[in-house]
Amino acid sequence: MKYFKLLALAVAIILASCNAQERVLYLQDVENGSEINLPENYLIRLKPLDQITVVVNSKNPELAVPFNTSTSYSSLTGNTVSSTATSSSLQILTVDDRGYIDMPIIGEIKCAGKTREEVASDIEQKIKEGGYIADPKVNVRFADLTISIIGEVARPGRYDIKKDQLTIFEALALAGDMTIYGNREDVAVIREQNGKNVITKLDLRSQDIFSSPCFYLQQNDVIIVSPNKYKAATAEINQNRSFWISLASTGISLASLVMTIILATKP
Repeated sequence: MKYFKLLALAVAIILASCNAQERVLYLQDVENGSEINLPENYLIRLKPLDQITVVVNSKNPELAVPFNTSTSYSSLTGNTVSSTATSSSLQILTVDDRGYIDMPIIGEIKCAGKTREEVASDIEQKIKEGGYIADPKVNVRFADLTISIIGEVARPGRYDIKKDQLTIFEALALAGDMTIYGNREDVAVIREQNGKNVITKLDLRSQDIFSSPCFYLQQNDVIIVSPNKYKAATAEINQNRSFWISLASTGISLASLVMTIILATKP
């Protein structure tokens, strides 16, 4: 009978362990060596109000100077003031609501819907066509593109996008991964599309995640990791424990006060 109880206990522990693994493992239905086709057009494309830095280079640096100069007006004299972009202080250009930036010398360049490399190529082409520089080399970088990650992750917060593609797994890695209380089958991505917030639910335990339009993230996406039922149960237990501890403490204080009054009035 004793051995039977020990065997039952061991089986229960093993089953509980397997159940716990299922709650925290990613990509549970993927076999070793699986090949999964990734979606096309996964590079981050610029949108209105995005900010970028643009640096024009040439074998003759003097020819590139006018393209790396931002012009502004002095509030004291009203005169124009020019400053050349350097590695420590690059000019930041904002994509306007029409999807364009305004470059020195060559004017407007369309950015909306294009990648960094496509914008850089368009700028190079326009500089060549104008006969300004024969060998321009343009470097375009993101200036303020971010994503936000909240919920059951180790480090919730806002994170900069520094490269042309970012997957949901890479984003979670930036935030220190999910906690053990994160619900891996209920991760929401909020994305603005055509003036509306579109919410997409992801199950990170399934390989179907690779075909989701939100596997590759975009600027301004918000990732929400919801807590699982075990987190809710733990929170309820802690709340009830705090209540009873507080109630007991109040009772002890009242009892002490009554005893003090009784002793003080005793002849």
